This record gives sequence, C-alpha cells and structure tokens, in this order.
Amino acid sequence: MKKTSFENSLHPTVSIRGADVYKGALNRAAQEELLALVRKIVQAAPLYQPVMPSGRKMSVRMSAAGEFGWVSDAKGYRYASVHPLGMPWPAIPELILRLWDQVSGCSRHPECCLINFYSPDARMGMHQDNDERDFTAPVVSISLGDDGLFRVGNTTRGGKTESLWLRSGDIVVLGGEARLAHHGIDRIRAGSSDLLQNGGRLNLTLRVVT
Repeated sequence: MKKTSFENSLHPTVSIRGADVYKGALNRAAQEELLALVRKIVQAAPLYQPVMPSGRKMSVRMSAAGEFGWVSDAKGYRYASVHPLGMPWPAIPELILRLWDQVSGCSRHPECCLINFYSPDARMGMHQDNDERDFTAPVVSISLGDDGLFRVGNTTRGGKTESLWLRSGDIVVLGGEARLAHHGIDRIRAGSSDLLQNGGRLNLTLRVVT
C-alpha cells in the first residue's frame, strides 16, 4: 500500500536564487490525498477570479483556507477573513500543516493556504509576497497537476532571473534572502500531468500573515 503521509524526511534537491526546491517530494498517493482536500476546500469556498485594482481580471482563479485569504479588487491587495462571497474560509487541513512543519523550519503555523488554479493559458506575473507582517516566516508552495515554469528574480525589480519547471508533487520554500524575491509563473505545460481530470495546475501557498 502506498504511503499517503509525509512521515519521511524531506530535503531540498536544488536551490534557485536562494529558494529551496524539493523536487518530487510528494508521491502520487500523497498528491491525490492533497487534491481531495483541496476539492473539499473549494466546495466550501468556491474558486473565484480576482480583479486587480486596475480593473483587469487575473488569469488565475483563487480560493483559500485558514484564518485569512488573499484577495484583490478595486480597493487593492490585502488579506481578508472572509471569502469575497461572504463565507468564512475553511480551516487548513492537518495534513497540510504537517507538511509545513517538515519543510518550513518555522515554529508558527501558517494562517493562510492560498489556492491558485491555473488553466493552460493562465500566468502569474513577477511579484513579491509582501502583504504579510512577518517576513521571518517563509512562504511554502506546493505544486499539483500540470507543470509550471517558475521564474525567480531579485528583491528589487529587474536584473537577472532564473527559471525552473515545477512538476506535480514539487515543493518550493521561499525563505531567508529569497523571502522577498520577485517570482512568477510564465506558462503552463498543458497535458503534462493527469492528476487533475480536466487538466490545469493547482498551487497551494502557505503563509504566516500577522
């Protein structure tokens, strides 16, 4: 029987501009268990398409679990304690919290598990995760589904960047000097995974907010 827990030690296999990448950290059984948890979350707090302050819609759809979700609208970027439709965010599942404990090196638990769904034509422009108050805590990112081309730059805009394809089951930890590095997803390799029945990529991003 395949193990679906995260009891084995996880170690980074590569570093990209200071970000630790755990390639192939989660086996297929673990990915399927995480996917089932995500489905329960989005049943309670549906995916929605955020609108940027400029009025342009983002190409990803989002939801969240935890005390907070990250939202964007005409009022700006911020964390909110309720979904844009008014319902509270579901709790972060224990399995995801255990994974955080294994890779984050942080004594605090995440207060937000942001869920991004990328269709084949979705992108995420270069940005910093800087709406949190505690930058000593890392950001932990979990990839499920189709491959995404992950690009990492600098703490200031511009300059040299590096890219790496993230596959289903990979984990990235942005901590230390990489915590405020600009990063994004340039494109999705459609059909590269059969984890999601209709294709696409899910990204779970764990953050300490307060």
